[in-house]
Amino acid sequence: MGRKQSFTATELLDTTKRLVLEHGYDGFHLKLLSEHLPGARSTIYQYYSNKEEIVAACMKHVIVTVLEQASAVDETDAMSALQQLLLIYVGESQLHQLLGDAYKINTANSPAAANDLEFVEQAHLTLKSQLTRLFERAQQDKKLRNDIPLPVLVGVFFNLINTPNMLNIPTPQWSELLFQMWIGGARS
Repeated sequence: MGRKQSFTATELLDTTKRLVLEHGYDGFHLKLLSEHLPGARSTIYQYYSNKEEIVAACMKHVIVTVLEQASAVDETDAMSALQQLLLIYVGESQLHQLLGDAYKINTANSPAAANDLEFVEQAHLTLKSQLTRLFERAQQDKKLRNDIPLPVLVGVFFNLINTPNMLNIPTPQWSELLFQMWIGGARS
């Protein structure tokens, strides 16, 4: 009998993320996950009890990364901070697609999944609060127009994240281009 290969919790969560994005929550199952990881399917159960726990943990893992990066942003200059945040969000542009399936997770029999989803919700509120604070400061500093309602500015900003990179340029350059388009508009 061969030696049992294993994987780390991070590899498990990264593979889960990829598969949930490819197949959706409904198309994701533990057999599919085990087919994309070395070793036996039973190894998955060393980390998580069920599909709900794995997917909720994956969502938490991704938002923790974004939260850590966003928390490190220097907010001294609101516009510079917004530009840094756009780079972070473009780098994790699939976050909203992943979190879009959170409502499908049945947490009734999984306290761990419920806790992870509660964390995700709180982290989302923290990120939203940071953005709102920066947008308001930028408007107060007259760096953004006051005649455009804040929800419109934020909405367009968020839509930048989903703009396809048709030039296939590196994420930092793509993010910079999007930010310049957003801040300057398309007029000459």
